[in-house]
Amino acid sequence: MSYRVTLPCTRAQAEALPDTDALLPTNVVLVADEPDPASPDAWLLHAYFDHQPTAEELAALAQIAGRPARIEQLGEDDWVTMSQSGLQPIRAGRFFVHTPTHRGSAPPASTSFEIDASLAFGTGQHATTAACLEALDRLERNGCMFSNIADIGTGTGLLAFAALALWPASRFIATDIDEQAIAVARDNAAINGVPLGHGPGELLLAVADGMDSPLLTARAPFDLIVANILAGPLIELAPSFAGALAPGGLAVLAGLLESQAESVAAAYRDVGLTLENKGSGEWPVLMLSSKPPAD
Repeated sequence: MSYRVTLPCTRAQAEALPDTDALLPTNVVLVADEPDPASPDAWLLHAYFDHQPTAEELAALAQIAGRPARIEQLGEDDWVTMSQSGLQPIRAGRFFVHTPTHRGSAPPASTSFEIDASLAFGTGQHATTAACLEALDRLERNGCMFSNIADIGTGTGLLAFAALALWPASRFIATDIDEQAIAVARDNAAINGVPLGHGPGELLLAVADGMDSPLLTARAPFDLIVANILAGPLIELAPSFAGALAPGGLAVLAGLLESQAESVAAAYRDVGLTLENKGSGEWPVLMLSSKPPAD
């Protein structure tokens, strides 16, 4: 018998899920989603159990989100399949991102990536990830070429996989402050046939706090930095990103609300970058270059 526990949470609590694993047994699948794009901070946390959750497990979930939970009995269906069934594939530019439930359903000529539902945050279900995929797709279609790329705060690794598909001869490094995220990205790379390593056309994965890593230092300067994180960290990282960009390099920044875009852009203008594209919508993607503004 399978059970689903649902409780409201904030976006910040959803993004902190990798730090909560010690609170729950390993056979619990956590999925966070944003049910209403018009309420970008009102998320839902779903926990799937292959047993009736105990009082201690419910208390742990309440500790994560600080909200009361709703419990549903799902019947005899496989609990992992249930956790995946509600996550529809995402089409963003040429990319098609799906869970194992939708394996084999990619449209012709699309670039497909599979991300398990238990790792659903960052699969493109969230508007910022989909917008980043679309932004990268447009850059390649517009003829932009990059040879040295960094994905900071990679999470599941999806954006790094997409960049590698777009510019397969480039050098790539993807980092995250969370060791588990890097382990997840490594597993996802294996699932999606993404080659890992140090050479051109291979993805190097590393744990790093922002740009504080000898591997990032050794790889710099980058002609493309991608970061889909939060407005606060993006502002804090502005000097480090600017220092790690090659002349003419581009920073693609996401994870911020429309109301936060100007403060993020201002932080990067203050360190000498030029806003090339301010994006649009509730979750804009900013593109800033290291070239001076035109006269």
